[in-house]
Amino acid sequence: MKNKNKVKVGFIAEGTTCASCEKIIKMQAKEVEGVEDIDFDLSTESGYVTFDKTKTDIDEILYKIEEKGFTCFILDESTQKKQKNIVGWIFGLIGLAVVFYFLFTISETVHLPEIQRDMGYGLLFATGLLTGIHCVSMCGGFVVSYTADAAKKKKSSHKSHFMYGIGKTISYTVIGAGFGLLGSIIAFTPKLRGIAGIFAGLFLVLYGLKMLNIFPVLRKIQFKTPGFISRFAGKKSESTSSPLVIGLLNGLMIACGPLQAIYIMAAGTGDIFEGAKLLFVFALGTLPVMLGFGYITSIISKKATHKLLKASGVIVIVLGIVMMNNGLVLTGSGYDFDSMVMSVRGETSLTGAAVKENELSKLSQGYQEIRMEVDRYGWKPDKFVLKKGVPVKWIINGKEINGCNNAIQVPKYGLEFDIIQGEQVIEFTPEQEGVVRWSCWMGMIPGTFIVKEDIDLENQEEIKEELKKVPDQPRGSCGGACGNPSCGAATGSSCGCGG
Repeated sequence: MKNKNKVKVGFIAEGTTCASCEKIIKMQAKEVEGVEDIDFDLSTESGYVTFDKTKTDIDEILYKIEEKGFTCFILDESTQKKQKNIVGWIFGLIGLAVVFYFLFTISETVHLPEIQRDMGYGLLFATGLLTGIHCVSMCGGFVVSYTADAAKKKKSSHKSHFMYGIGKTISYTVIGAGFGLLGSIIAFTPKLRGIAGIFAGLFLVLYGLKMLNIFPVLRKIQFKTPGFISRFAGKKSESTSSPLVIGLLNGLMIACGPLQAIYIMAAGTGDIFEGAKLLFVFALGTLPVMLGFGYITSIISKKATHKLLKASGVIVIVLGIVMMNNGLVLTGSGYDFDSMVMSVRGETSLTGAAVKENELSKLSQGYQEIRMEVDRYGWKPDKFVLKKGVPVKWIINGKEINGCNNAIQVPKYGLEFDIIQGEQVIEFTPEQEGVVRWSCWMGMIPGTFIVKEDIDLENQEEIKEELKKVPDQPRGSCGGACGNPSCGAATGSSCGCGG
C-alpha cells in the first residue's frame, strides 16, 4: 500500500566541488529523522530527497545540508536563478574575451605573467589557502575527531591543532619529495618536464572550471583516492585520536584536485628538494582555514564561503594557465604565449629596448660570437640575432649562480647544460630560420634566438634594428618550482652578432 505521507522533492545545492561534497550532502540529509532516500547529481548540483512529511519537511532538510556551507534551494524556485547565473557566466566570459583581445591587439609588449619567486610561492600558498575551504568538507571530520577527544579529556585544543598542522605539513612535504625523487629516477628530460607541467596545468584549469561550475559536464570527471588508501586512512583515523597521526594520514587523501596537480608538478622538477619545497608551501597554505574552520564558519556567511570557493577556482585556473605556459616553453614547441604573439603579430610590429654598441660582438674566425652574463637576476642580455647556417660560439660568463639559473636548455637544438662559475663556450649551428626559445631548466627564465638568413653580419645597424623588433622578455621570473632567496627582477638588454 502506498504511503500517502511520503513525498519526493527536488532541490539544488550550490557550492559543491567534488565527490566528497556529494557524500556530505547525503550524510547530512539522512541525519534528519524522516528522510528515507536521497539522490544527488554532482554535475548539475541538483538532487531529490524522499521523506515522511509527518516527521520533517524540506526546509529542515535543506537547513541541515546548509550547515556544511552549501546554499540550497527547492528545485522549482531556483530554476530561474540558475538560468540567470548561466547567462551571467556567458556575458562574463565574453567580457574576458573582449579584454584579452583588446590587450592583444593594442599592447606593444604582451606577455603572459610568469610565476616569479614571490608570485610563484604566493600563488601556491594562496591556492592552498583557498583550497583549505574545500579541505574542510573532505577532511574536517578528522579535525573534529581529535578536537572532540581533547574536549572530553578537558584539554586545550591548541596543542592538538599544532600537532595536526605539523603532521599534515610533514606528510605533504615527504610525499612531495618522493614525487621529486621519482622524477629524478625516471630521468625527466626538458621535454618530459614540460609535458608534466602541461598536464599539471591542464589538471588545475579543469579543476578550477569545475569549482566555478561554468561547464557542469566537467563535474562528471572524477579522480578519486584509491579505495584501499581511503579505507586504510579511514580506519587509522578512527582508531586513533592523535592529531599528529591524523595529520600524517592527510597526505594519503589525494582526491583533492590541486594536490594531485602539485604532486605532478613535483615529479616534473626531477629533484627531491624542489618537490618537497612545492608541497611544503602548498601544505602551509591549507592550514589556516583547516585549523580555524570552526571559528571561521561562525563569523562568515554561507554566501561569503561560496564566494571564497569561487575565488579559489579563479586562482587555481590562473596557476594552471601559467604552469601550462611554462611547460610549453620547456618543450620548445613554439606554442607558448610569447612565441605565439611574435608569430601572429609578426616581428616587424614589435619594438624592444635600445641596443648598446658594446653589446654587439664580432664575427670571428668563421663563428658568430655571442656573449652573455649570468647573474642573480637571470641572463644579460637574453635575446640574440643569428645568421642561419653560420656556427655560433655562445660565450657564457657565470657570475652569480643559484637554483634558478644554474642550467640552460634549448630544446630546438637539443642543448641542455649546467652553468659553471666563470666562462664556458657552447657551440651550435642554427640550421633553420625562425624564433627559437630557450630558458632555465624549469622554463621560468626565458631567452630568445632570432635566426635570419638574409642578415648581414657586417652591418651592425641592421643587427640593432632586428633586435629592436624583438619584445622584451619577462624578467627574473624565477618561479614556484625553482625559487631562490637571491632571485629578483632583472633589467636585461638585447644582443646580436655582427661585424
